[in-house]
Amino acid sequence: MKNIGVITKLGKSEPLEILRELIPWLNERGYNVFIEQETASRAGFKGYKRSEIPRLVDVVVVLGGDGTMLSAARLVAETGIPLLGVNLGGLGFITEVNRAEMYTAMETLLKGECSVEERMMIEADVIRRGEVIASYTVLNDVVITKGALARIIDLETYIDHTYVTTFKADGLIISTPTGSTAYNLSAGGPILHPAMNSVVLTPICPHTLTNRPIVISCNCLIEVSLGLYSEDVFLTLDGQVGLSVRKDDLIEVKKSPHRTKLLIPCERDYYQVLREKLRWGER
Repeated sequence: MKNIGVITKLGKSEPLEILRELIPWLNERGYNVFIEQETASRAGFKGYKRSEIPRLVDVVVVLGGDGTMLSAARLVAETGIPLLGVNLGGLGFITEVNRAEMYTAMETLLKGECSVEERMMIEADVIRRGEVIASYTVLNDVVITKGALARIIDLETYIDHTYVTTFKADGLIISTPTGSTAYNLSAGGPILHPAMNSVVLTPICPHTLTNRPIVISCNCLIEVSLGLYSEDVFLTLDGQVGLSVRKDDLIEVKKSPHRTKLLIPCERDYYQVLREKLRWGER
């Protein structure tokens, strides 16, 4: 491993401060560093297009929060390049190394002693009049929601071509185990252990109180069709990208063949993460 990519949270000064120390530190040890253009220009280094970085590097270091990690995971999804996250954000469920631990973690990385934790990803296709008009691979979730002024929407839902129900709700979250601690948790969905091969469907503010979240196998095909009164509806991927969808559009969600590889430089267990991030057991 000689080539290291760096993806940072844009518009913040803290990643720039870190890079001005980290890049010389890596260069002195014989490593080539590839930084995305916008950040590199602000920090005084040579930069590369973000889309170019996956084919140039062996590993990517992410400086930011979970949102930055999610965008990096989508960027490298097809390459299988591992990610090391340094948390400069809030909770940091998937960016577990804090700034104070960064150089210790980097030493572990350079020695090749990090363990690798693989996380399931899902794919979402938007089909309009029989044609796929958009396709996405995500780590956290696929969310279908109504616009700010729209009425409750009808989401006719099938699993493996078998009719399940028509959710009358503000929307529907289709989440991976990694995403179960994100929007899914806020909407009352369950926490799934990241090693599970499952997907959870969680309706957002359902009109029928008996419509509860359901956990299914990740090998299932999920199909959601927008019903008669579904206007001003949006599909959002990992809370970051998306598009407007129309009545009669079909949204298909299935397990992706790609997996996100997270580098874990220290000993820890998932339940410790939950205690620390969600403050379990505190009064």
